[in-house]
Amino acid sequence: MKVVTIETMHNEESNPSLIKQVGFTLIELSIVLVIIGLIVGGVLVGQDLIKAAEIRATIGQYEKYNAAMNTFRTKYNAMPGDISGGTGGQATAFGLFAYTGAATATTGLGDGNGLITDTAAANLNAPVGETLIIWRHLSDASLLEGSFGTSLAAATGQTAASPTAALYLPPAKLGRGNYWIAGSSAGQNYYGLASVTGMTAGAAATATYATTVGGGLTPVEAYNIDSKLDDGMPNTGIIQARGYATMAAATDTIFPALGATSRAVWSTATAASAVAGDCMTTGSNATDTANTYARGTTPGSTPACTLRMRFN
Repeated sequence: MKVVTIETMHNEESNPSLIKQVGFTLIELSIVLVIIGLIVGGVLVGQDLIKAAEIRATIGQYEKYNAAMNTFRTKYNAMPGDISGGTGGQATAFGLFAYTGAATATTGLGDGNGLITDTAAANLNAPVGETLIIWRHLSDASLLEGSFGTSLAAATGQTAASPTAALYLPPAKLGRGNYWIAGSSAGQNYYGLASVTGMTAGAAATATYATTVGGGLTPVEAYNIDSKLDDGMPNTGIIQARGYATMAAATDTIFPALGATSRAVWSTATAASAVAGDCMTTGSNATDTANTYARGTTPGSTPACTLRMRFN
């Protein structure tokens, strides 16, 4: 046994190629690092591609809904949801839409005035009546993917008890609990792209949406949608941002014109710049209207925006 060991050692000394090599060469390490870099880069690029696809799909929804609205109006000579009821009304004439909310031609319940409203004197955009019937009409006319509002009460347009948003509202392709809602303000109809966490049943005076404070879109997402469809500015054009901190407690501020409780100002009036939770950055102070979306590193990736998007 001892002789064998000596011979082995002798052979290794006389022939260095037989010596076992341990570890990696610099070339091998470089190859490994390049592969890791490619994997990480691929993951990041993949995430960007997914986000871009979600934005494009959401924009596509807006365009499809506009086309569906126009098709409905051309075919039935009325706005979906607003199509009038009562004896001799449009809904009765067309038959298919003579159900929910069309039994009587009351304000906000199939009154044919061209505006999507509910039956209340205030808070015209509560989830009852036309604001939900609109999606039911588009579903029944086969102009909208999915089926919505099948459990709306026929006479009142109210939801069933403990309503689930997904049963009444189309979900946004953007995901994260964002839904499309409908309403009006100052003679114009709008979609709202908002994070709806729940709904409260009842008449217009009591029915409400429960929404995420500020909104469910990041400032970067809101900017991308706005810039592709409009002017990229949060306070002007057909696409406008909402995101004020009190929005969850006052959902009717999604649709009306900009005001103290609707515009997406800084959440902290004394802040030096936009922070996570702010939809936009402002000019000289927190209520300056010369502003843009807060696309900085920290606030830009934090959901804080809701969009008001005019029917087009």
